[in-house]
Amino acid sequence: MKKIGFIGMGNMAGAIAKGIIQSGFIQGGDIIAYDLQLEKLEDIHTYGVAVASNETEVVKESEFVFIGVKPQVVEGVLSLIKNDLKEKALISIVLGYDFEKYNQLLDSSTRHIFVMPNTPAMVQKGMSLIEKTHSLTDKEFEFVKRMFASIGEIDILETSLMKAGGALSGCGPAFIYMVIEALADGAVKEGIPRQKAYKLAAQTVLGAGEMVLKTQEHPGILKDNVCSPGGTTIRGVEALEQHGIRAAFIDAISQSIQKK
Repeated sequence: MKKIGFIGMGNMAGAIAKGIIQSGFIQGGDIIAYDLQLEKLEDIHTYGVAVASNETEVVKESEFVFIGVKPQVVEGVLSLIKNDLKEKALISIVLGYDFEKYNQLLDSSTRHIFVMPNTPAMVQKGMSLIEKTHSLTDKEFEFVKRMFASIGEIDILETSLMKAGGALSGCGPAFIYMVIEALADGAVKEGIPRQKAYKLAAQTVLGAGEMVLKTQEHPGILKDNVCSPGGTTIRGVEALEQHGIRAAFIDAISQSIQKK
């Protein structure tokens, strides 16, 4: 019997599986996984993870069943394993499938929880949002919190806030990668070699994020602290404001939420 079974090993589920192994939270040998795309299983198998031949095998061989398939195939997958999930604990990262949704699809004996992580979980810097409403036992809930805390930070949100929170932390990394790329492009334009520019930009973003978390200062104050009167930084801030940087990011979050 394995501790965790993964059904679906896409980018997000793969990041979680690799992250919890690399963090030392669990051994690869305590995980079993299945995915229709065999190449994804070949990758995770190098971490010592057992490979299942189908979804049913994952459920039967696991204490916790982790579902990370595409939203459009969730109900088809659940129809195959619904009976085997009786008295089991299900962890879902599927967008749009919250507590109430699973209540309609699963047997009443199946305990379940919805979590929205992000891909930096692979490097133990993830941000995972856990739906406050769930049906896990206290012991199971503690296990889930410790698991996701091993790959970054966690926060528990009301169901009504999960969509907005997920847009920020789930989609946010893609937006920040664009920021890193754009900052690096600006440096390359001025003569910095490409790889050095990426390193400078990435570390700058990382350091700025740590400053916000560690100091607990308002981001506006931290920004003001860098902007000397008549200096170079305030000129750069002016350029960003002229191009509508704040409105662009606000709209990015709003547009991300519109996806059904």
